[in-house]
Amino acid sequence: MEIILSNASDRPIYEQITSQIKEMIMKGELKPGEPMPSMRRLAKDLHVSVITTQRAYDDLQRDGFIITVPAKGTFVSAQNQDFIREENLRRIEKLLLDAAVLGRENGLSLDDLKNTLEIVYTED
Repeated sequence: MEIILSNASDRPIYEQITSQIKEMIMKGELKPGEPMPSMRRLAKDLHVSVITTQRAYDDLQRDGFIITVPAKGTFVSAQNQDFIREENLRRIEKLLLDAAVLGRENGLSLDDLKNTLEIVYTED
């Protein structure tokens, strides 16, 4: 699991960790049931405090992305599939909104946008 942190970012470190792990789960890079590194291991790997990784894991658990099983560890949640689908639908809607705005700003018709989407969607 590769997480890249930036000290120049406006976002706190724990949010950077949280968002990158969510992204990996939503993209399927981390599969349901897959073990997560311990908070201490992740803190050591990222050169951050355990408090920072604990906050990230708390947020991920609250949002249903991971579960902690006492004496066994932390795992990617298998019950987050509906939530992941909703998150991805929201991301798609935002991207389509951006495309619609850009299309209108450049004088493209709705049919032009639909045709472009159909071409992009059906490409391998």
